[in-house]
Amino acid sequence: MDSLALPSIRLYDTTLRDGSQGEGISLSVDDKLKITRLLDELGVHYVEGGWPGSNPKDVAYFQRVRELSLRQTRVAAFGSTCRAGTAPHDDANLAALVAAETPVVTIVGKSWTLHVEDVLRTTLPENLRMINESVAFVKAQGREVVFDAEHFFDGYRADEAYARETVVAAADGGADVLVLADTNGGAMPWEIEGAVLRMRQALPGIAFGIHTHDDGGLADANSLAAVRAGAQHVQGTMNGYGERCGNANLCTVIPALELKMGKRALPPGRLSHLTPAARAVASIANRSLFRQAPYVGQSAFAHKGGIHAAAMRRSAQSYQHIEPELVGNQSRVLVSELSGRGTLRSKADDMGLALQSGEGLSDVLKTIKRLEHQGFTFEGAEGSVELLLRRAQPSYTPPFEMLDFMVVVEHRERRGIFAEATVKVRVGDQILHTAAGGNGPVNALDAALRKALIQAYPQLADFHLVDYKVHIIDSGSGTEAITRVSIDTQSAGRRWSTVGASPNIIEASWLALADAVEYGLTMAD
Repeated sequence: MDSLALPSIRLYDTTLRDGSQGEGISLSVDDKLKITRLLDELGVHYVEGGWPGSNPKDVAYFQRVRELSLRQTRVAAFGSTCRAGTAPHDDANLAALVAAETPVVTIVGKSWTLHVEDVLRTTLPENLRMINESVAFVKAQGREVVFDAEHFFDGYRADEAYARETVVAAADGGADVLVLADTNGGAMPWEIEGAVLRMRQALPGIAFGIHTHDDGGLADANSLAAVRAGAQHVQGTMNGYGERCGNANLCTVIPALELKMGKRALPPGRLSHLTPAARAVASIANRSLFRQAPYVGQSAFAHKGGIHAAAMRRSAQSYQHIEPELVGNQSRVLVSELSGRGTLRSKADDMGLALQSGEGLSDVLKTIKRLEHQGFTFEGAEGSVELLLRRAQPSYTPPFEMLDFMVVVEHRERRGIFAEATVKVRVGDQILHTAAGGNGPVNALDAALRKALIQAYPQLADFHLVDYKVHIIDSGSGTEAITRVSIDTQSAGRRWSTVGASPNIIEASWLALADAVEYGLTMAD
């Protein structure tokens, strides 16, 4: 463990348990171990690994996580209180929690009379016994115990006295942290703040935590409201993953705590790791990170309007609430038909291009507006934008020039679908004419172009097409519709996007592909 002084807020990540209950998310044991390492590097204090005994995957995780050399993170096993009428030492669930051998155990208990009587079908006094004895049993095994008061705020609204009794029972059992949960996600920030304040007054000297869900769109705000009221422990998930509408999003809560509320949540210097961590977790979960996600999204600091971009050139604070670098993100100037010359000049400055000619910028702007009218979009195609700006420079010489291409797609009885492409390109004084096959027309075009250029540009071998998207612009036109193609290419850790559009999907693909190769070769010089 790090020897740093304890921060004012303890972060408890439940991506591996509550987050994996989100629709469309399934994490393998290896996935869970990768995320655990990422969270440890970020500086999160607790990682909840799952529910021991509930499934073989969680059992395997708790066995293998012991092999990790974690510096910051303490692993927690999650489970419920003993069953009604059962002593803790006879309860299989509690036995599995202890057998997981984690330094931290989180026990969930009911705080809402409706759940006690209608779901557990037991008595209110028996539920208090279950909570108290379960916490005491696990605490006696030498573990740090976190008590999650499930449905606390619904229970508090229905029967404040009983909800308080459930938390007192856990405290009397020796719980180290008392976490109040808005399990249904329906509470308002002022309800959260008021209840946390009153519970802290009732139980002074005990650490309180907060666990919120986003069913009302307020999970992050509710977590911050609890901290305002004195909560010292915040639970959530990376990127807000979780059941139904998700959990509190730690990628929003953490920077809000540190940058807006003056609370330390991560070790010094780790906040700038947040955006890479958010994107890595999204990749492991096989989910696209929401572009508009606060702080960490690709569009979080993207500026499109001409007035915005012009103001940003004078003062970065004019249209940004924080410096994006603080959270590991960066500003972006988006180019589109809405852009003005100020936007393009900002973009050129970002790229290190010295475009002093106002007429040159105007010509590029006219080209962008004309192409967007034809179906192109340049917001996410920064490679194509940079090429337009570079081509406006008199000194620019493209690495190759496309002269002709042809693609043939046929069905052969024994072979099935087959595609073959021929391309003719000029490289310097040479004209190269090559052909190649592929499993589809775009793959064949890509192969033929590479074959033509590889001797002149051996670095092409390291270019990898990592994403290919097709969007139909005017679907009402049927098969005559304009098609937009976006291509993402990667090489040596750098990734760039290009775009093409045409009523002919092959031409649209070629335009995006040719830009992708030209941009990569230009940047490699």
